Amino acid sequence: MKKKVLLFIALAGALSVQAMFHFLPKNEGNSYAYLTFEMTDGTKASVATSSLTLTFSGNMLTAGSESFTLSNLSKMYFSNTDETTGIGEITTVTLDDDTEIFDLQGHKITKEQMRKGVYIIKTKDRTSKIIVK
Repeated sequence: MKKKVLLFIALAGALSVQAMFHFLPKNEGNSYAYLTFEMTDGTKASVATSSLTLTFSGNMLTAGSESFTLSNLSKMYFSNTDETTGIGEITTVTLDDDTEIFDLQGHKITKEQMRKGVYIIKTKDRTSKIIVK
């Protein structure tokens, strides 16, 4: 039943998206450049609205080149900026005594145990992925 309700909501959203594209004047300040999808885990993905098509297939929504599982979607909205989350700025990481290091299997390791590969670094401010070459 829950899947049917989600599908109905998604279809209703698609119809309103189509209606908004139809009635928004182009280049008059009322149009939006992106349709942003927010997932239940807080991540976001933005899709350009120019020539955007939405397709539903089973429990999947395809918007442009992006595909989403309907049960993972929290909300979608129009935006003038690309709000995609994922890779952020590239920064230098200093490994101090308060830094926690994890391998990709989730095992906590020390600086001395690090070899070539990808690691998760957790500091008091943020969590990052690093590559050791």
